[in-house]
Formats: sequence, structure tokens, C-alpha cells
Amino acid sequence: MKRLLITGTGLLFLLTGYHVNGQAVPEQPEQQLENLADMEQGETEDDALIRELEQFRKHPLNLNTADADELRQISLITDLQVTSLLAYRDLLGKLIHVLELQAVPGWDLATIRKVLPYINTGPVMSLAAETGKRFSEGEHQLLFRISQVLEKSKGYRQSPADNGYKGSPQHLLFRYSYRFKNGLQYGLLGDKDAGENFGRGAQRLGFDFYSVHLFARRIGTIQSLAFGDFTVNMGQGLIQWQSLAFKKSTEVMAVKRQSAVLRPYHSAGEYNFHRGAGITIKTGKYMSTLFISYRKLSANIIADSLSGETHVSSLLASGYHRNQTELDDRNTISQLAAGGCVQFRSGRWQAGINGVFYRFPQPLQKREETYNRYAIQGRHWVNASIDYSYTYRNLHLFGEAALDQQRNTAFIHGLLISVDAKVDISLVQRTISARYQSVSGNAFTENVFPTNETGIYMGISIRPAAGWKLDAYADLYRFPWLRFGADAPGTGNDWVLQLSYTPNRETLLYSRFRQESKETNQQDNTTVTNYIVPLSRMSWRTQLNCKLSPVLGFRSRVELLWYNKKGEHPENGFLGFLDFLYHPLLKPWSGGMRLQYVETEGFHSRIYAFENDVLYSYSIPVFSDKGFRYYINLHCNLGRQLSAWLRWAQTIYFGKKYVGSGLDEVPGNKKSELKLQLSYTFQ
Repeated sequence: MKRLLITGTGLLFLLTGYHVNGQAVPEQPEQQLENLADMEQGETEDDALIRELEQFRKHPLNLNTADADELRQISLITDLQVTSLLAYRDLLGKLIHVLELQAVPGWDLATIRKVLPYINTGPVMSLAAETGKRFSEGEHQLLFRISQVLEKSKGYRQSPADNGYKGSPQHLLFRYSYRFKNGLQYGLLGDKDAGENFGRGAQRLGFDFYSVHLFARRIGTIQSLAFGDFTVNMGQGLIQWQSLAFKKSTEVMAVKRQSAVLRPYHSAGEYNFHRGAGITIKTGKYMSTLFISYRKLSANIIADSLSGETHVSSLLASGYHRNQTELDDRNTISQLAAGGCVQFRSGRWQAGINGVFYRFPQPLQKREETYNRYAIQGRHWVNASIDYSYTYRNLHLFGEAALDQQRNTAFIHGLLISVDAKVDISLVQRTISARYQSVSGNAFTENVFPTNETGIYMGISIRPAAGWKLDAYADLYRFPWLRFGADAPGTGNDWVLQLSYTPNRETLLYSRFRQESKETNQQDNTTVTNYIVPLSRMSWRTQLNCKLSPVLGFRSRVELLWYNKKGEHPENGFLGFLDFLYHPLLKPWSGGMRLQYVETEGFHSRIYAFENDVLYSYSIPVFSDKGFRYYINLHCNLGRQLSAWLRWAQTIYFGKKYVGSGLDEVPGNKKSELKLQLSYTFQ
């Protein structure tokens, strides 16, 4: 009776408070992607997050059959919420309705609103019945995308003999995919970056980059089976994490790395994945994963002038092969990788042992800089770790302890706790030796890679009244050794305060203040030796999202930024935009547009802003200098199976004679991009 009452109350909540966001990416990942682009000074080409959410929007995940790894694919919930849901299901059985989630500890109304488009509690299909339909009742999709910057950059005006671009200015992407729910998927992807040849020279097979994958889940005792391209994710990322993973953001409870060990790879990024085979087998309380990979990588190869021996000075992750210099580095070395893990899961406990091995034909040896003293050297590298998690009521502990082949150590430990229904707290402590190294590590750290860092992160989320939410975090860290741009050990701190107000299902207003201070080399230093000084960045953002009518949405943002405000060479920045999203009811077309103004005093006061794009794509350009930007997105269903998207974007700068730098330099003060995408879906 109590469960029926909860569900009935939930139906009222559904009618009065549930709204499906029309954009492809919800607000939470938008902010996380912006922060990630700012930290790494570039946007990722991994679109797996968007594709997973869109897949679950079409075919919602069944809460009554999903295991922990499948629930983690919905990146909008935390591991504490996943564990609470599984414990609730084990105790009371299958959920009657998705709105019964209100009774699950740790699941607040805001979380339920976010995940409702992606979940259901439909009937359970037997494994035998589902297996018979995997190859016959799935969904096929053909997707083609073409985009081009219309202005002719220096790389195209310069002849190939002078290291100009050899190919056409169009960026082409082709993707074929087949997917049956969450059980089977396979596909082929081809990608040609602007400036690369197509069907000529080194790209005589057509696209510059191809990706093929076959991935199946739940085949008897086999939990995952991967052939072709896939990613491997272990522990908390100290030794291996290749899927998209976020770091600090106002989602203060999203600090734990959570994913299945094996995941399919089907994105245009050309570096951070494996190519080979992997398998995960479950026997009782144990899950064992093994993988092996062999693939070509682009790298800088340096020959010693005396001995004639060669070594790898750096691995190249950009994927660009446009001119002769970049083509000379294309697929110059091979990489053999192998590894695996054994996980033990029992009730509230989970523990794992992980290991990974890499081998290269030429030794790795970065250039001789002091900050590279502890970088990976040699033809092979080994990492091993143990990880754990434990849930007790409203408390979730997790962590990982890792070693590299030279026995250098790295530790990361965290805590998630729901103090009560209105307060959540997170803590993350990391101690990573300056000597510790990993080839594919990606942990919750200030540095891009997990090395040379100690620190503690503390976050809190408070919901004091209906519609109100206060999120805050503070991160204090120290670098025991030198870094690029810092010729001495240093310290830093980062803190954020954000207040959000959601008065109804159609309106969101938030205001956020952030301050970061990090010790780096003094700019324009004229002394014999460099010295480090604390350089600060402060920003204040206010954004309003609302619906002006049943068919018209509106977003507005104002952001101010101050760089090194009280020091030498201070810079200020400003960005403001207006978004209009139009989704007429019962019409086959929709659209959106943005009007934006930006004014900054230099690169240090740059500002990133997430932009809506065509399906399965997004843009997070960086803005500096002074100018206007606008874009228009149009979408039209040309039938039940065929859809088209068109995007036009242009930035107009004031008083500039060129835009960009190097071979991407465009004459004039404008930069314009046109993008067209077609998608054909059938069964």
C-alpha cells in the first residue's frame, strides 16, 4: 500500500514537475564539459556521452533489470544513488513505477527529473528471448556530416611544397551503427579532418581515420565482449581510464570515476582507445576482465646524430595529418597493450586488482627539460593497482592505490555522504608521487594526468527549500616537483560557490562565483632565473533558462572574468549571450539561435561557452578579443526515417586583420562555419 501511495504521489509530481529538456545535452554535463575544456584548453571529440543519452531517450533503461554498470552509463547519477537503488530493489523487489524512486534513499526530486527521460520499469524480457532478437530487431543508422570554415586559412593559401595543407577544407564524418537496446552494437566510422586528403596519398583508402567496433553484453556468463575499438577503465583512473571523465564542477557529488571496465568506442578521436579484443566474465561474486590491443600511433621520432638510434619524444593526440610535417609523424610507431582486472562484489563491498602493460618498438624519451625528469622512459611500462568501494547506509567510501614499474606510488581516496535529505557532502584526497607515471591515467586531479600532486577536495550541496540549491567546493593542492610553465614546486587553490533557483519545471536561474590561484612562472620575466608567483582567475556567471511559451525556450548568460587582478599584467573578460530555442508542436522541424558578445583583454582572460549543435555533436569554442558571434541551428524530419540538420555560425571581431594563428590564420576579421548533417534510421 505504501509503495502504491508513493507511485500515486509520483504521478502527480510527473504531471506538475516533469519537463523533458529539448536540447541534446542536459544542463549538468554542459557545465562539466565547459570546465573540462577550460582545464585541458581544448574540447574532446568523444561524443559517447551524447550518444548514450540519446540512445536511452529512444530506448529507456529498465530499472528492474539493469545492473550497476548499466546504471552508471546514465552519467547523471552518482555511485551512492546506484548502490541505494540496487539495495532497495533487492529488499522490496521490482519497482512498480519510475516515480517510486522517490522512496529510494539519496534520490531527490531534482535527480529524478534529470533521469526520467532515460529510464522505465517495463516488463522483463528473458535472456533467451532477447538473445534471439539481437541481430534482427535492432536499429540501423547511417549518418553523414560535412562542415567547413568558409574563409581560406594560411594552410590552404600556402603550397604543399611549403608545408601547406594537402587536402580540401571540408571536415567529413561518416558513421554506420547498429544497436539492439543495451545488448548488442556494432558499427563503422570514417573521419577526415579539414586539410586532410581523401582517397589520395597517405589517405588513399578514403578517410584518414577509421574505427570499427563490435560490442555485446550479457551473453550468459559473459558480461561484456569487445572486438575492434574499445576503451578500458579501471579503478579511479590512476593507471587506466580512456572514456570521457569529468573533474571539478558544481556537481559536487560527481567526483568518483564510475564505468564498466570495457566500453565500445565509436568516436572520431584518434588517440585514446584500444584496438583488439576484450572480455569480461562473471562467475558468482567475481568478475574478470582481460584485453589485448595492438595499434599504430602518430609520434615524433628523433634520431641521435651520433649513434643513429631513434627514440619517441612525444605521442601525438591531435589526429591531424594535413601537411607533410604531420604526415611524416602519422602512424610511425606501434603500441602493444594488454591487461585486465579481477573484481569482487558482495553486498556493500567491491574490491579489485588491476594491471596494464604497454610496449613500444622505440623507447620513449621526452626532451631534456627539468620538469621531464621523471617522465616515462623505455620501451615498456607497467602499472598495477587495487581499488575498493564500500557503502553503509548513506555513506560511500571509494579509492585506489597504484604502483608503476619503478614502484612509485599514487593514492586517491574519497567519501560521498548524504547527511540528510537536503545535504550531501563529498571529499577526495590524493597523494601522487612526482615520480609516478601512467600511459593512460585520468584521475580526479588538478593536473591533466595523475602525477606530481597532493591535495584535498571538499564539496557540499544544500537544498534549503523547495526549488533552491547551494553547491560549493574548495580544492587545496600542492605540486612537489616542477611542471611545464613552473620552474619550482608550487601550490594552488580553487573554490566555487553556486546558488540555483528552480521555481517551476520551466525555469532555472543560477549564479556562480569561482576563484582559482595557482603558482606559475612570472610573465615577461627579465631576470636570469624564473621565479613563480600566484596567478589568480576569478569569474562570476549568471544564467537564466526558461520557457517563454510551450514552443519557445530562452537562455541568457552573463559572465565576467578577472585574471591576476592585483598583480602584474591583469586582464578582464566579459561574455554575454541570448539563446532562443523553437520547437513547434506536431511539426517536423525545429531550430535555435544564439546572439553573443565577447570582450577580453587577452588569452589569459579567455572564456569557454557551450554551444548547441547538430545531433551527436557539440561545440565549446574559446573566446578572446572583442567581437560578436551568432549561430543558427535548423532541424527537419524529412520522413519517418530521414532527418537533416543545418548549422551556420560566424564570429566577427573588431579591429582585427586576421583570426587565428599559424597555418590556421584567416585573413580579415570574420570566421564562418557551415555544417550539414543527414541521418537515416531503419530496422
